Amino acid sequence: MNKLIVCLLTVLMSFSASAFAADSEHEQERVKEAGEVLKEILNIPDDIPQDLLDKAECVVVLPSVKKGAFGIGGSYGRGVMVCRNGQHYTGKWGAPALYALEGISIGFQLGGQATDFVLLVMNPKGATSLLTSKVKLGADASAAAGPKGRTAEGATDIVMNAEILSYSRNKGLFAGVSLEGSTLRSDGSANEKLYGRRLTAKEIIRGGKVGIPGSAQQLVSLLDKKSPTNRSDPKSLQ
Repeated sequence: MNKLIVCLLTVLMSFSASAFAADSEHEQERVKEAGEVLKEILNIPDDIPQDLLDKAECVVVLPSVKKGAFGIGGSYGRGVMVCRNGQHYTGKWGAPALYALEGISIGFQLGGQATDFVLLVMNPKGATSLLTSKVKLGADASAAAGPKGRTAEGATDIVMNAEILSYSRNKGLFAGVSLEGSTLRSDGSANEKLYGRRLTAKEIIRGGKVGIPGSAQQLVSLLDKKSPTNRSDPKSLQ
């Protein structure tokens, strides 16, 4: 009888380990996909203005957000947030935390077409909001459609004062897009699967609790290459 119990426990543990490994691999693929999406977007000639990327404290990449088959147009997507290290976000880019985007009536998505999103978090206040709670864009954090091109010259005050600037890529078209009314939150269960233990987004990004996983090397290396220095006004980072 005891041998039977031991055998059953061994089988259950084996299944659990296999399931955890599969979940971890799934989250690693999500991180890798985010790196690919950002690489492709930053290679678009008329892409995210360099001066805005250089002033961003964090970047959120959400690959393949899909519109659900609901009458109200519900949408759900998963991706990653990466921030610069250091007390005032002046260091190199660090380990990613996994995030989820939830929203309704994102009208530009047609027929279930998947859309990639890139969000720039433009000041510490916006970063703190995303690291500590679920954020409704446009309410809990000011948000605007990001301008595109070589520079942000001519951008409106609304854009320049926004805490979060958002961009989309759909069917090959790249543009700034408003995500007001959508919510962005840390994906706690996904972070646990990726890192093998329970961690908050703040512990991952600001606490130095983990190193950069192999799946995030392309994403982080790309950001270090494209925007190695935070060029925000130093007073805005204090």
